[in-house]
This record gives sequence, structure tokens and C-alpha cells, in this order.
Amino acid sequence: MIREIYKNANLRMKKSINFFIENISKIRTDRASPELINNIQVDYFGKKLPLNKLSRIMIENWNTLVLTIFDANNIKKIEQAILSTNLGLTPKIYHNSIRVIFPKLTEERRLKLIQLIRKESEKNIISVRNIRRNINEKIKYLTKKSIINKDEEKKFQNQIQKLTNDTIQEIKKLLLKKENDLNLKN
Repeated sequence: MIREIYKNANLRMKKSINFFIENISKIRTDRASPELINNIQVDYFGKKLPLNKLSRIMIENWNTLVLTIFDANNIKKIEQAILSTNLGLTPKIYHNSIRVIFPKLTEERRLKLIQLIRKESEKNIISVRNIRRNINEKIKYLTKKSIINKDEEKKFQNQIQKLTNDTIQEIKKLLLKKENDLNLKN
């Protein structure tokens, strides 16, 4: 039972890390990155499909992506979808491909993005701490019902605390890496 509770806590904390990674990967740096546009939704015969299902996305250089469109009839729809994201991207059509140019970040925008990722990291850290609190409540309940003893309770709480600390440390490392990416100037 304790092992299952630990597995559950570990899984939930990993999901929190993955959620954070997913969210900050959408925040652009000065470098062109396919992750920023992969999931832009494009209307395709009445269905919404992600951009990466309608084109092959490649990095041309530090500020340009090239999209090779699978069906040339979709090129205008894809261009409009990119423009509608308000990411400040400039799509340029060349035959059956689109070049997406990423403008340099202004200092003001860079600082706002750093604030945004810090808030996002704090939300995820709070989520991890809430998971810990929830697990500790379960452990106390098991102790109260004499399913586990006080020594087991203490040992398990220490394991959960270590897991929590490791998870928070991982989130902080990811935050620092993203901040460094945003602070690099080309």
C-alpha cells in the first residue's frame, strides 16, 4: 500500500514537471524552435489539425523555420494560422513551403517572458507541495488507523520530502535554463 502511494506521488510529481516543460517550451526565445509552432491549429476540411501534421518543420537558421507543406492547397490556411497566433512571427510563402521568421526579442518583452516563466514555475512548485501535503495526510490517516506505525510514517514522510525536494530542484533547473535561453542575445 505504501509503495502504491509512493508510486502515485512520483507519477503526479513527474506530470507536474512535464506540464511545466510543455508550458515553457511554448514561450519563445530568440532562437527559432519547431516546438513553438508544432501545435498551431489549422482548419483542414472542417477539422482542426496541428501544423506538424500538415507540414514538415525544419530549422533553417537561428531565427528561421522552413515548413514544407504536404498539400499546397493548405498553404494560405497555414499562413493565416501562423499570423493569428500573435507570436509576432512573419510567414513568407515560397512555392510549396513557408519560411517563418522570428523577430529579435525586445528587452521589455524578454523581461515579461522571464516573469511569466517564473510565475509558471511557482505554480508548479505549489502543485508539487500540494501533492506532498495530500500524501502526508494519507500517511497520517494510515497511522491513525494503525495500518502503519509511527516509524513507518516518519520514514515514508522523509521519502516523500526527498521526492518533493528533487522535483522542485528539477523545476528550478528548468526555470534557470529557460531564463538563460531568454537572456542570450544574438
